[in-house]
Amino acid sequence: MNKAFQHIVSLSMAFMVLLSTMSFTVDKHFCGSHLVDKAVFSKAKTCGMQMSADAESHCCTNEKVSVEGQDELKISFDSFDFHEQLFITTFSFAYLNLFESLPKQIIPFKDYSPPLLVSDIQLEDQVFLI
Repeated sequence: MNKAFQHIVSLSMAFMVLLSTMSFTVDKHFCGSHLVDKAVFSKAKTCGMQMSADAESHCCTNEKVSVEGQDELKISFDSFDFHEQLFITTFSFAYLNLFESLPKQIIPFKDYSPPLLVSDIQLEDQVFLI
């Protein structure tokens, strides 16, 4: 239960950071006071009225709303001093070496079956370890 809660919280925080840093534009086209089209990330379609440029400027209007995201989350590695850079490199090197696999062991006799026992040699020779 605790792991599931931790995963949910971490995913929600990641989405919060993503949404707070993302910027987008909403474009709206009005014909008079009537909203004709609204578009996100693209240009809104016009109402299709074939009028001159002067008449269209009085009748139709375009409204563009831009939502800017945060720009403060960018970290530059130039601002780290030598000790911080050394810590980051040694930590990443040690972390990546945790996942090294062991060398594959070669067993030359794994495809061969053991010999058949005809009789128990310890009972025939009557040699018992006490």
